[in-house]
Amino acid sequence: MLQLKVKRQMTRRQDKRNAIYTLVVGLGKTGLSVVRYLHGLGECVVVVDSRDIPPGMKSLQESFPDVELHTGKFEPSLFSSARRIVVSPGVPMSETALQNAKEQGIEITGDIDLFAHEVASPVIGITGSNGKSTVTTLLAEMAKQAGINATAAGNIGVPVLDLLDDDYELYVLELSSFQLETLHHLPMDVAVVLNISPDHLDRYDGLNDYVMTKHEIYRNAKNCVVNRDDDLVSDSLCTCVESIGFTMKTPLNNDFGIRENDGVDWLCHGDKFLLPVDEIKIKGAHNISNVLAALAIGTVINIPEKSMIEAVKKFPGLEHRTQWVTEKNAVSWFNDSKATNVGACIAAIEGLPGMQVLIAGGDAKDADFSPLAEIAEKHLRAAVLMGRDAKKIASVLDGIVTIVYASDMKDAVIKASELAQKGDNVLLSPACASFDMYQNFEHRGQVFVDAVLEYVR
Repeated sequence: MLQLKVKRQMTRRQDKRNAIYTLVVGLGKTGLSVVRYLHGLGECVVVVDSRDIPPGMKSLQESFPDVELHTGKFEPSLFSSARRIVVSPGVPMSETALQNAKEQGIEITGDIDLFAHEVASPVIGITGSNGKSTVTTLLAEMAKQAGINATAAGNIGVPVLDLLDDDYELYVLELSSFQLETLHHLPMDVAVVLNISPDHLDRYDGLNDYVMTKHEIYRNAKNCVVNRDDDLVSDSLCTCVESIGFTMKTPLNNDFGIRENDGVDWLCHGDKFLLPVDEIKIKGAHNISNVLAALAIGTVINIPEKSMIEAVKKFPGLEHRTQWVTEKNAVSWFNDSKATNVGACIAAIEGLPGMQVLIAGGDAKDADFSPLAEIAEKHLRAAVLMGRDAKKIASVLDGIVTIVYASDMKDAVIKASELAQKGDNVLLSPACASFDMYQNFEHRGQVFVDAVLEYVR
């Protein structure tokens, strides 16, 4: 029986190799959406994934039993025989099989490019090292407040190809640098790089390579929104005509920024006062910047100002992004598990008032933690470090703040509660990816919240 099964698989594989097929690389949410899309067009599809049991395997087998799946080590001939290759964002373009296929002239693309050839409604593109999900979600809420049928998609929520049949009037896309690697053609009404700080340096050949990948979002944009406070954003624009900017300082001309009036900071459009900063529910200077960015984008696409302000006043923020958890014994606890890089961690630390007990650590992705030293003495009471690269962070903070190590999140929460003083914040802002200990940043954040609610008295 086993021999018969193997024989059938080999015959089926030979049939596929003789066919004209598209190779889908990676079987997560994005890979499955690509299979659904291509299968609906009647294309012959083959799927490969380097994991032995990829997360979409069961769904693929149930919904598309005729689609061939190869798991484990990539087989070069499957790449070289494909007419086209669609790569999921989690697969590095540096993979040898992909590089060889590229040298052969085989088309290599991603789901965003497939989407670009079908979409008829306006598209907004949002990228940056930090704040992408917040700005994407807030902008979609602004549009909905104005009665526009909008959706937030891309690197957040539902994959874009699954939304093509829903007749949306506006697509607000969060785009990671990984998605931008395979983005060749997507005309956008507005594009923005929110900010750039070192991230994913385990995947890129240095910071400049990462910066240039981020700036790909501007290539086919009709209008650009620019962060005036970030030199890596504003100094790298070559061909894009700036339409509007945002800043945490006093805005010039038509930009968005902050002005003071009778001792109160206001969000402003040029010299027009829009909303007191203290009426924004989401906290932290980085979130004020996110709101300004969303207002700038919304203005470019003519969302009514009144609708945008109402949406800002209602917006509660997203889970795991400087999310308030509880206050116990005059100590506030915040879940910023989404901070998977140093820049995000620093933004959270500087954005909260008072002193912080920082819980950090995980998979560093070859990051440089030295910028943490510059703010530690001023903002950190102590650091509770955990995960694979805890000692890398400790080497930077040693001699500046108290450092303790934790074995897991429960241990970290208990030790942080012992270190915190009245008026302090305990902030989970790992500055690292979660995969050394948790399924993803959401899982990590929920474990933190559960531990805080259970063990902090």
